[in-house]
Amino acid sequence: MKQYTHYIGGEHLPGTSGRVAPIFNPSTGVQSAEVPLAAKSEVEDAIASAQAAFPAWAATSVLKRSRIMTRFTALLYEHQAELAELVSLEHGKVIEDAMGSVLRGIEVAEFACGIPHLQKGEFSDSVANGIDIYSLRKPLGVVAGITPFNFPAMIPLWMAGMAIATGNTFVMKPSEKDPGCPMRIAELFLEAGGPAGVFNVVNGDKVAVDTLLYDSRIKAVSFVGSTPIARYVYETATKNGKRCQAMGGAKNHMLILPDANLEGVANALMGAAFGSAGERCMAISVGVCVGDEVADKLIELLTPRIKALKIGTSLETGLEMGPLVTKEHRAKVMNYIQMGVDEGADLLIDGRDFVLEGHEEGYFLGGSLFDNVKKDMRSYKEEIFGPVLQLMRVQSFEEGLALATDHEYGNGTSIFTQSGAAARTYADRVEVGMVGINVPIPVPLAFHSFGGWKASSFGDHNQYGQEGMRFYTKVKTVTARWAESTIEADFSIPTLK
Repeated sequence: MKQYTHYIGGEHLPGTSGRVAPIFNPSTGVQSAEVPLAAKSEVEDAIASAQAAFPAWAATSVLKRSRIMTRFTALLYEHQAELAELVSLEHGKVIEDAMGSVLRGIEVAEFACGIPHLQKGEFSDSVANGIDIYSLRKPLGVVAGITPFNFPAMIPLWMAGMAIATGNTFVMKPSEKDPGCPMRIAELFLEAGGPAGVFNVVNGDKVAVDTLLYDSRIKAVSFVGSTPIARYVYETATKNGKRCQAMGGAKNHMLILPDANLEGVANALMGAAFGSAGERCMAISVGVCVGDEVADKLIELLTPRIKALKIGTSLETGLEMGPLVTKEHRAKVMNYIQMGVDEGADLLIDGRDFVLEGHEEGYFLGGSLFDNVKKDMRSYKEEIFGPVLQLMRVQSFEEGLALATDHEYGNGTSIFTQSGAAARTYADRVEVGMVGINVPIPVPLAFHSFGGWKASSFGDHNQYGQEGMRFYTKVKTVTARWAESTIEADFSIPTLK
């Protein structure tokens, strides 16, 4: 059985706390590894390693940092299949989905290679006689990333790529459910020529999280996870004087108008609701049908597709869905399905009945489909985070728009229609951070940025893109005079002529 370590100062260090957590292969239900849960002192060691490495890394020329990031990106591409296999074995994503998730992370590291351009400041020449003003974007210092179980390659790279390229040093606390891929990514950074101590990985639970949130040497914290924890991370980090971006949960709606191509909608919903077993913060979990005719036809199209979902173990190819991440999470999703039944929604397809022959101990569910879901139901208000699609029936565009706008979460949404006017109005008015028009999962590419609204996001900056560069840097403005004559005393507020 594999024994994981911490990765501090470029070295693998065994845990010393005496606390460990098991890691299971979700396809088999069999324990595959053990991960140490760090004591406060071990997290402090990682912070100290990053702090020691910061001055030299921050002083490294932006071109050299870019070249190291370029070699790092090349290694990530070279090891993409290896990283995807680690994701599949510990998280349960089917291998094709895992490959795609690794690629989306690599794209951010690739974007960060352009840091010489991205991190440029501004310059104003001759604002007054002999005076210039210019601004610089400087790194913050030691920054931390706390990453979730559902994307153990993509989200660590969202954070690490921009944090390190901008001249910060980085301490990552990955999910204890699937730490293998984040650990390998840190190793590849060192192999690319990154200095020891710039990229550290410490495994752990709340003890590790709280140490990062309270330690004064940590200047910024980036988090992705559930909303209750995101709120806690944001409030604790900011109370302790840190910059923080904390991404939380979601309940993403797809508004389906009567003029939409329903064959295309059904196909889009299949991937958006059931891909990665629904364990995506950008999964479409609510289909909002304008009119009963749309809902009835969509159910007719979805039913055979959901019943025919290709479900199997994560390393098999040609599949559409693998297991859920843990036995406990599977039970949680099953409880939400029962909750929907108890609340009066119509369960048309019950994924709890699914059993994968030969893998009865794996954490599998089939796809579930609800109809006639109402907005006062708890199963609608809360994030299920599993392969469950809920359909709601509304009678107008305005009623559908209000559902997404009024919901507590505001992460992503989409509209399917042939009407440009309706699509434009929806994109403009809906109170959600990311909008797709005839696109079911509108995750922005690396040169834009990712972030929701309302209870889906806490903090002023989104992930990656130019927003990421701004989050991981602070502005220093210099006013410079090179005078040919002696400066005279002036006791009034400075004005420039």
